[in-house]
Amino acid sequence: MKKALKKALASLAMGCAMAFSATSHAAGDMSHADTSSAAQQSADAENSMSHGEIKKVDTAAGKLTIKHGPLDNLGMGAMTMVFKVNDPALLSQVKAGDKVDFIADEVNGALTVVKLRKQ
Repeated sequence: MKKALKKALASLAMGCAMAFSATSHAAGDMSHADTSSAAQQSADAENSMSHGEIKKVDTAAGKLTIKHGPLDNLGMGAMTMVFKVNDPALLSQVKAGDKVDFIADEVNGALTVVKLRKQ
């Protein structure tokens, strides 16, 4: 039994060492990656923006009411809802009726607009 346990532990240790080695090697290879991956991430962020229409701007409460399409990153369908904003300056950039592209995320338990751009 002890021999089997030693063999299993040795096998586990070897597997961990190989996994660590492969991870380290892959991380080293990333240092030679070109900057196109950063450009791709930026393009992905643009494509992940939701589209909507501002229904109400509540400057005092720091909130926007937006009629929006699906919020894929939050798994939500189209609806009209109220969002906090992460930057109060966003409130002065829009008014009711404006068409917008935005990204909403859950921040400290509240659905929050973290990026906003008028169309």
